Amino acid sequence: MPTEKSRDTRPQPSDAPAPGHTAPLQALLNSRALAALQHREFRLLWYGTIFTSMATWMDSIARGWLMYELTHSSFQLGLVRGVQAVPTLLLSPIAGSAADLYSRKAQIIVAQIIDGILYAWVATMIFTGDIQPWMIYVTSIGLATVQTFQLPSRASMVSESVPPSYLTNALGLNAVVFNSARSAGPALAGVLIAAFGTGASYSVQAIFYLLATVWTLMLRAENRAAPSAESLAHGGESFWQNIVEGWKFSWRNDEVRISMLIVSISMFLLIPFTTLLPVYARDILHVGASGQGVLLTSMGIGALFSSVLVASLGDRMARGLFMLGGVALYGILVVIFSASTWYPLSIATMFFIGLCHVTSHALIQTVIQSYSPPEFRGRTMAIFHMTQVILVIGAMFIGGLASVIGARWAATSMSLAGTAAMIVIYALMPQARKIQ
Repeated sequence: MPTEKSRDTRPQPSDAPAPGHTAPLQALLNSRALAALQHREFRLLWYGTIFTSMATWMDSIARGWLMYELTHSSFQLGLVRGVQAVPTLLLSPIAGSAADLYSRKAQIIVAQIIDGILYAWVATMIFTGDIQPWMIYVTSIGLATVQTFQLPSRASMVSESVPPSYLTNALGLNAVVFNSARSAGPALAGVLIAAFGTGASYSVQAIFYLLATVWTLMLRAENRAAPSAESLAHGGESFWQNIVEGWKFSWRNDEVRISMLIVSISMFLLIPFTTLLPVYARDILHVGASGQGVLLTSMGIGALFSSVLVASLGDRMARGLFMLGGVALYGILVVIFSASTWYPLSIATMFFIGLCHVTSHALIQTVIQSYSPPEFRGRTMAIFHMTQVILVIGAMFIGGLASVIGARWAATSMSLAGTAAMIVIYALMPQARKIQ
């Protein structure tokens, strides 16, 4: 672990937009909702996030469609997604330590280039007719691996690209992009696949990663302390000790530990209810696959609205109370959704579920980054992203529970347990509700 702390090089509020901006655009950037875009480094990261998010959500459709075209197996549809959790579980601690020890900009660039190459390779194999299922599995693992290294570096750079008072706004704007891409990406992939085949979708995904890399290359060089001579002389031992120190910090820091606990509970007990949406759509609400799409769209609109709300409010909210309240309300809303047999009520409930989901998730990420010093930020964000594995476990658990007691009771019991957990944290951990 470096013996010298890295300098905090975050721009000050005087980092204004470039002189070439027109007056209307400058007025737009000066609005509260877009305040973080006043800072050049964040703008460049944000532009890159737009393209990588689009490509990632396009892949969520194209990969499953391609696998089903080749195998006609629903089992392999799930398996090709499941294998992507393995690199996240095994490599996240290493990725977080690498983000704190080495150039974050370089790691993002290398990861994006590899992503683009893998997408281009799949597109080429499709166009030549040589695509095989094993190639999809290999690229799934490869994409998940480089994504594991990219995420903590990108998240750490976001927090260093704006002053602390702009961080919540910056993460809210990232959430806006993420949730917009969640709707636009699959739609674009669907149009391309219907018109030109899966190869067209993968070609566009590769181009999007190329564009993201162009924006990333324009970022300024990082001004960070290099690893000490002792660290370089004992690279392996120092690197692994660096990982351990990251876990120790995450446990010792009250705000980070509580935030990790809240997001882990929501990932295991609340969010997995979406796994059962096909059951609700077909057997309870009787609206079919198209009705399920409307439910997901409603949730996405709620998430997008929430992202804008978080970006607009910035750091003026009591983040601890919003985190606890957002997750607790999430659980209650899932209970209402589970009990509903009236489709309009289900649609409305999904909107508010999306609202709570992003509010609590974005704020948790803000707290973790705000209370992690620069030299620990990559490792704490890597641990945060490891909670995606908890989501996979939760999805498997709720599926098994639903097979025993039914979908409604499975979702209801787990969501009530999540809400109860928030009440316990509120009552027994007073420091949680004091988080600002």
